[in-house]
Amino acid sequence: MKKRILWCILCAFLESTSLFAQEPVLLSWVHDTEACRKWVDGQMEKMTLKQKVGQLFIYTLQPVTNQYSKNVLRKMVDDYGVGGLLFTGGELRKQVQMTNYAQAHASVPLMVTFDGEWGLGMRLKDTPSFPYNRVLGCIQNDSLLYEYGKEVARQCRLIGVQINFAPVADVDNNPNNPVINFRSFGSDPKRVAEKVAAYVKGLEDNGVMAVCKHFPGHGDTEIDSHNALPELNFDRARLDSIELYPFKKAVEAGIGGVMVGHLHAPSLGEGPASISQEVIMRTLIDELRFHGLVVTDALEMKGIAGHDDVCARALIAGNDVVLSPRNLKKEIDGVMSALKKGRLSETDIDRKCRKVLSFKYALGLSSWKKVEEEEGLAEKLVTPELLSLQQELSKAAVTVLKDSSSLVPLDLSVSGTVLLSVSPSLSEAYPFYHQLKQTFPVGWLHANVDSLDAVEARLRPTQRVLVALHTDKVEPYAALLEKLAKDKPLALICFGDMKMLEKIPEVVRHASTVILAHSDEKFVQRHVADLFLDNAYADGRLSIPLSGLFKAGDGLTVDPETPRQYSPEDVGMNASILSQIDSIAEEGIRLKAYPGCHVMILREGLPVYNKCFGSYTYEGKEQVKENSLYDLASLTKVTATLLAVMKLYDEGKFGLTDRVADYVPILKKTDKARITVQDLLFHESGLPAYWPFYEEAVDMKSCKGGLFRKKPDKNHTLKLAENVYACNDFRYNPEWVSHVPSAEYPLQVADSLFLRSDFSKNIVEQIVKLPLKGKSYRYSCLNFMLLKEMVEKIAGMPMDMYLDSVFYAPMGLRHTAFLPLRKFPKEQIVPSVETDFLRGGKLQGFVQDEAAAFMGGVSGNAGLFSTTQDVARIAQMWLDKGICGDRRYLSRATCELFTTLKSRDSRRGLGFDKPDTEHTDNSPCSPEAPASVFGHTGFTGTCVWIDPDNELIFVFLSNRTYPSVYEQNNLVRYNIRTRMQQVMYQSILH
Repeated sequence: MKKRILWCILCAFLESTSLFAQEPVLLSWVHDTEACRKWVDGQMEKMTLKQKVGQLFIYTLQPVTNQYSKNVLRKMVDDYGVGGLLFTGGELRKQVQMTNYAQAHASVPLMVTFDGEWGLGMRLKDTPSFPYNRVLGCIQNDSLLYEYGKEVARQCRLIGVQINFAPVADVDNNPNNPVINFRSFGSDPKRVAEKVAAYVKGLEDNGVMAVCKHFPGHGDTEIDSHNALPELNFDRARLDSIELYPFKKAVEAGIGGVMVGHLHAPSLGEGPASISQEVIMRTLIDELRFHGLVVTDALEMKGIAGHDDVCARALIAGNDVVLSPRNLKKEIDGVMSALKKGRLSETDIDRKCRKVLSFKYALGLSSWKKVEEEEGLAEKLVTPELLSLQQELSKAAVTVLKDSSSLVPLDLSVSGTVLLSVSPSLSEAYPFYHQLKQTFPVGWLHANVDSLDAVEARLRPTQRVLVALHTDKVEPYAALLEKLAKDKPLALICFGDMKMLEKIPEVVRHASTVILAHSDEKFVQRHVADLFLDNAYADGRLSIPLSGLFKAGDGLTVDPETPRQYSPEDVGMNASILSQIDSIAEEGIRLKAYPGCHVMILREGLPVYNKCFGSYTYEGKEQVKENSLYDLASLTKVTATLLAVMKLYDEGKFGLTDRVADYVPILKKTDKARITVQDLLFHESGLPAYWPFYEEAVDMKSCKGGLFRKKPDKNHTLKLAENVYACNDFRYNPEWVSHVPSAEYPLQVADSLFLRSDFSKNIVEQIVKLPLKGKSYRYSCLNFMLLKEMVEKIAGMPMDMYLDSVFYAPMGLRHTAFLPLRKFPKEQIVPSVETDFLRGGKLQGFVQDEAAAFMGGVSGNAGLFSTTQDVARIAQMWLDKGICGDRRYLSRATCELFTTLKSRDSRRGLGFDKPDTEHTDNSPCSPEAPASVFGHTGFTGTCVWIDPDNELIFVFLSNRTYPSVYEQNNLVRYNIRTRMQQVMYQSILH
């Protein structure tokens, strides 16, 4: 009732409306209804009847600024008092100039309308355009359609436009429709309605009226109403379920305007809908309860041609506004004649005029301001936000229609991939190729019609083919593409109109993968490449059916955060038992063993369990995701340093009994000269378990009472361990450390802490000076720090560069890196410590291990960051005896030696840790783990275990050190990892 009262106060033009009518949102926003009424009354009082009639006309003109055009415009405004203008195209600046000219001479402000179905670029040169509605119909996130409407509203207001004749609410369910097709959001009435409502809300929430069209629905016709009158020969039930449905939902959403098309729908009423009382008054207004502005489609169209006094008949039928009559003077005279003959009443005209004026007030025309005409107007239209939105819309519309051979994402460890560009020239496909090439080796061929036999010959030995379609002239390539698709995995990427796929149906049927990119804009090509690289998201769904190939709604979701999983039963495991890991992982979070974790289990190379739990911190703001990077801590020893050692050993660069001093000369003539490579790998070098190398960088004079004390005092309140308290406040030695980066201090170890580049050399010198403590087993990070020095001397390059070139890049390990902040945003990296006593502040992207940190972040004992998927891929390579994808990285003999050889004096292998089968209570693995298992653990709460007997891989990554390294280790206390392993073994079906 409140809405009805507000409506009456605002407009006073609905004498018998339903109490349940949906009030247009634009009118509901008029807060000062008394001011609105006074303004409307004031305008009405100064107008003659003919001027009131003029308010119901929208005149169409070209934005031409010559004197003749200005004279015509003055005549329309002064003599006929038209209510609005529609500019048909031209240049932005001229339209703005003509808008200002018209508004300056109008006694009643004019509604400036626009026909911008895909943005201003539809009509104005050099202005922004957006994807067609058919493409936008593929988008699942309708909030983007709201943002689209919002942006179009901003642009409209900027150039003085109050009404946009959009969106098209027609359902595209006839492939032979000559005029609607790509202008519609799709063939599903429900999805069309949702898109229409979202766009309308974005437009109208931001001060511009939307007018949906072409009521009662122009989608299922085969005649263009510009040329003749189309027929909708459907019964009412069909119209209600399809054609009328989006309009009904738009009305319920409070849309301000509906445009009635020149269509004949016999089940609704006789004659063209645009001049039919039955269609407008009975169906649109009475049944759908629409009480916004009813606007005719352009009355100059041939679909309505041949009807005399068409404007009078349109107003009698229930339209409030008539658009683009052929002869304005003749049509106004026709309306005046209808008034004189009683076919129209003055009350009707008053009611319609009040409605028009009320909307003018709601659209801000009561206080119209001149539109700025300066040269920079075009630049104001093109903002960073606009460019970002255009890209978001296009990316969100990308649709993966099928992927039967799992090419999305590509297995980057498989070589022999070639991109075949079907395009006028290679340049069209360069952005796609370049984005792929940056990550993995890919060949590139251009499909030339004159040399298809040669192209086929060159593609014959390839493993897989990516076909990029950049032209709609695809028929000449059909035979070649079909033959390739039958022979090997082939991905078909359509960088153009989706309809081109209907021209090559057999290619589409045999292709392993089909992707609709809709556009070959550079950013779209890069986005599609990122889908193949497992670095982008896609959830588009086809907006229309593609004849005999796909249904509307078809599409797959590709999400880097939710990779494919396989049924445990397929590899002899019980999924129900395996799911018990969930409760153990969640128990770990409750017991404060870690804020979050990621667990992955592979059997026979297939991921049978892959789940993320919890968040980065106990506050729970950032959830653990598939590509969250963890500080691997001592997993670095095997996933980095040991990999390099194995490769160089494989190449015969050294022997296990070789003395390390032969490769690290600084050890010669010291008590470490006789240490062998095997001694370091078995942790039998005699080096101490730990050494605080960082103390060299601390100004000890600033530590009152020393850096550490056994008991707390006023200067030592930070408890690091039992009977270990650290100095509250100390300074670093400026010889080694700076709080700002520079050429002298390039190594970043924390947010505001930078080291001299040669501090790592100082650490090695410290190791040389440390006393040895016998050759018995003593686990020590220092062993692997020396191995890193050896690797770099032999390889002739930094170890991180060596590993990236030899293993990480060719194996497709895109989320594995030392110094991860150089490659990844901080938000993707899980923090390891909330407040580090040594470096201050949160450690997120900086290695937790102090020795590795002061080595500059690249050390043999720690420093590597990675994900479960990448760690599992390295583990699978070991399990497969040195093979990953179609490439051998290590010899079978080297893999067997390093993964099976075990020390006589401890459970340790050559660099790997192993189960303690004699003392299972002290074993890092569950009691069920066979002696053949090898792997490693990490201080931050990480581990990887490989079981050759059962072809199993278990990866667990967490940040158990958060918030503090010095809290009780509940991960070990409650046997979280070993209990998970137990469940894994119990799930094996015997």
